[in-house]
Amino acid sequence: MTITQPDLSVFETLESEVRSYCRGWPTVFDRAQGSRMYDEDGHAYLDFFAGAGSLNYGHNNPVLKRALIDYLERDGVTHGLDMSTSAKRAFLESFQNLVLRPRDLPYKVMFPGPTGTNAVESALKLARKVKGREAIVSFTNAFHGMSLGSLAVTGNAFKRAGAGIPLVHGTPMPFDNYFDGRVPDFLWFERLLEDQGSGLNKPAAVIVETVQGEGGINVARPEWLRALAELCARQDMLLIVDDIQMGCGRTGAFFSFEEAGITPDIVTVSKSISGYGLPMSLCLFKPELDIWEPGEHNGTFRGNNPAFVTATAALETYWADGSAMEKQTRARGEQVEQGLIAICEENPADVREYRGRGLVWGMEFHDKGRAGRVARRAFDLGLLVETSGPEGEVLKLLPALTVTPEELDEGMSVLARAVRETV
Repeated sequence: MTITQPDLSVFETLESEVRSYCRGWPTVFDRAQGSRMYDEDGHAYLDFFAGAGSLNYGHNNPVLKRALIDYLERDGVTHGLDMSTSAKRAFLESFQNLVLRPRDLPYKVMFPGPTGTNAVESALKLARKVKGREAIVSFTNAFHGMSLGSLAVTGNAFKRAGAGIPLVHGTPMPFDNYFDGRVPDFLWFERLLEDQGSGLNKPAAVIVETVQGEGGINVARPEWLRALAELCARQDMLLIVDDIQMGCGRTGAFFSFEEAGITPDIVTVSKSISGYGLPMSLCLFKPELDIWEPGEHNGTFRGNNPAFVTATAALETYWADGSAMEKQTRARGEQVEQGLIAICEENPADVREYRGRGLVWGMEFHDKGRAGRVARRAFDLGLLVETSGPEGEVLKLLPALTVTPEELDEGMSVLARAVRETV
């Protein structure tokens, strides 16, 4: 098979140097379906990235696509600010009946803007408004978005430096197992809260990811999350769970915090909530926190009605029958784990460890540059995977929840070959 060099000239000459994913995958993609992407020359790539978690139900999911096409063909409202529309009503009713009520979650729903960082900004703003305090506590290696408020609670030094100004009112604390189990959970945090000389302003809230995706697939234990929730309650701080990448079934349950048995005060959701890769985000919060004045947090693109349509179709297709989707995701996750175990056993001197939950997994190498080289070789072999961690030292697997067992076997085989052929 002859492989021609793709014409990337317009991207290289006109598009900003800030582009990133396309540098690791130097081809021009043309179409996609399910867990496959195809470039202009027809070469197929198995996608274990899923739009950074925005495509939990795969590319161009046929059920969601049909709902979207039907809506557009009847001239359904596409842009509606925060006006009441039939598409928004259908989504809210489905979300209440299929997600919130079965889990006994009391949340009000806010549409803060189209992206995850919009949801985080609204959550931070609301927490500060409710508590009348400015400080927010986040955790080491956290990632919460690229706008200024979100960056202030993000740990990655490279991303923080892009702000160009001091990032204030955020204080980092150690994430679960940061000290390899040598220090009791929250010893430092609680000591600072109780010491009038610590210099820590009383926080309005704590924001946390149950699994740190960009931070290196760091998985918080359920008991650690429960202890955090109890600490927040004792100290009159709101608990915000950022479920932007790990929600919508990525870890198994619809919300990633369900396994821990906690009910956060505020939850941010985005990425796969639309199910089709359309921009959409939610900020969920307990009713007593809903002290917004009308228009106090606003935005032109809060009413992405096509996203409401595909989101409703996703909920009704994958979450109406109880735990079926959750069980399937856990089974697929066990399949990925077995593949990672085999790779670790084949390369004991190279792989430091693997970790994950549901269908999000990471493999960390002793050589911090190895993950990037493996990802590049995997691309050559027809597999799309990315890296994460503060130094890109973790290979990140994020396949669609609808991936088949056969596709998982294929992808893990290609990954094993990429590790074997990379030094």
